[in-house]
Amino acid sequence: MSAHDAPVRAPEAWLAVVNDEGQHSLWAAGEALPEGWRAAGFEGCREECLAWIEQEWTDITPLSARRDP
Repeated sequence: MSAHDAPVRAPEAWLAVVNDEGQHSLWAAGEALPEGWRAAGFEGCREECLAWIEQEWTDITPLSARRDP
């Protein structure tokens, strides 16, 4: 089996991440974050991160749409 044939394993630890629009997502812990995203301050298993995001991200409207024109 070559390295290209090896099964891909899901990360064991995840980060909750947030962007400048206040949108939240998951990212594999230890991986470089994409531009525009930063750690939101919570790390855990996938299910824990999803539960944290659900609790914290109560208004999914992007920040730019919530600002006064």
